[in-house]
Amino acid sequence: MSEENKTDLMRKELFNIEAEQAVLGTIILNNEYLNRVSEFLREDHFYEPSHQKIYAQIIHNIEKVNIVANQVTLKQFFESDATIKAIGGAIYLSTLLASASAIIDIADYGRLIYDLSLKRNLVMIGEEIVVKAYKSEDKTSAIEQIELAESNLFKLSENGNGKSDFRNISYSIKETLEKTTLAKQRDSSISGISTGLVDLDKILSGMQPSDLIILAARPSMGKTSLAINVAVNACKFLNKDVENSSDKKAVGFFSLEMSADQLSARILSMETSINAGKFRNGNLSDMEWEAIATRSAEISKLPFFIDDTPALSISAIRTRTRRLVRKNNLSCLVIDYLQLIRGSSTRSSDGRVQEISEITQGLKAIAKEFNIPVLALSQLSRAVEQREDKRPQLSDLRESGSIEQDADVVAFIYRESYYHERKKPAENDEKYQAWNQKMNELRHVAEVIIAKQRNGPIGNVHLFFDAEFTRFGNLEVYHQN
Repeated sequence: MSEENKTDLMRKELFNIEAEQAVLGTIILNNEYLNRVSEFLREDHFYEPSHQKIYAQIIHNIEKVNIVANQVTLKQFFESDATIKAIGGAIYLSTLLASASAIIDIADYGRLIYDLSLKRNLVMIGEEIVVKAYKSEDKTSAIEQIELAESNLFKLSENGNGKSDFRNISYSIKETLEKTTLAKQRDSSISGISTGLVDLDKILSGMQPSDLIILAARPSMGKTSLAINVAVNACKFLNKDVENSSDKKAVGFFSLEMSADQLSARILSMETSINAGKFRNGNLSDMEWEAIATRSAEISKLPFFIDDTPALSISAIRTRTRRLVRKNNLSCLVIDYLQLIRGSSTRSSDGRVQEISEITQGLKAIAKEFNIPVLALSQLSRAVEQREDKRPQLSDLRESGSIEQDADVVAFIYRESYYHERKKPAENDEKYQAWNQKMNELRHVAEVIIAKQRNGPIGNVHLFFDAEFTRFGNLEVYHQN
């Protein structure tokens, strides 16, 4: 690009005063025209400060105090406001009215004003990126600057996109009826995304869009295993009978603790009923290799995406989720686990409780913004171990206030076998037989405690758990017909 072209580019005006005058003049002549632009055009979209004030006053008259906004009712405002007096006062009102005479479609002019406003903001974001990158005293890393820039660009793309603040209840009623019809057609109680676990689906009605679901447990209870099971089952459910690749719905899995290959080994173990240890030592028979090859090919076709970047910030998770929504039609998100997410650097000095609050609010915002269920795993405090009854309670959540408050569903995993196994007496002890009998009863039973559900019942669900293959399933004793 030549120096002359660069200069022309820099000098280009990103505003159109004539279009602004035409829009204002037309609305003043006929207030009905406001309806054609008010849905997307705001006062700050106007470039000229006096036009911002005039547009705000028009809206105030028409929508706030319910009086007409014409040359008579606006005259005093034009004569008293200092900004407008500086450009002519009441005389400028005549200028605006004259500008309306040749207008064709006010919505076209409104869109032009809106587009130019976005471009001005785009330039400001670009300049901010350049300045921040060159600022030597700024300690923000390049990755954090990219995340901030993407966040600002996304906000700009969403700004004034025509989404209304309020919708008539008829829209919500329609959505509710559609969900109910879908559940009826499925011949089940599921209106959301299936977990693949019958009793869990019954109490939750499936994982609901825009819900933040917290799954918490003490170490070794199997929270990662259950999350993997649910994520894979959800992905299969979402893409059942979907043949066109463009129609497929993705599941995203943020694995902040475990690597992608470890997660894949668990999924293969679960799907093939082959011990996960064999994937590490390679001690596999020909039959097992064949089973792995077959199931690997099938699983690879699923739109299941893993991000194993450690110590991600909540803003980075939001940015990456946004990309997955845009590129792969993300429909469900799983995060393992909540306490490994970083808050923003600006709030780190406020303490961990405030940081967790920021994180849970961010996760709920992601669920609501993209209308997807977000399943986030969480640790529990050691208070559980101090009680006789080891079943978790809401108060056992680490930094429990914000987690409990922001979550739509809070579920705990409890396996009595874990604690009973640690009470094992010596084999020659008279208590051993009674211990062993109870251990056999408990070995494959896991309990999921629904301690909070904003839009449904609470209660306990019993599941089958197979530690060898890190697999949860339906407890058949409850489903024999």
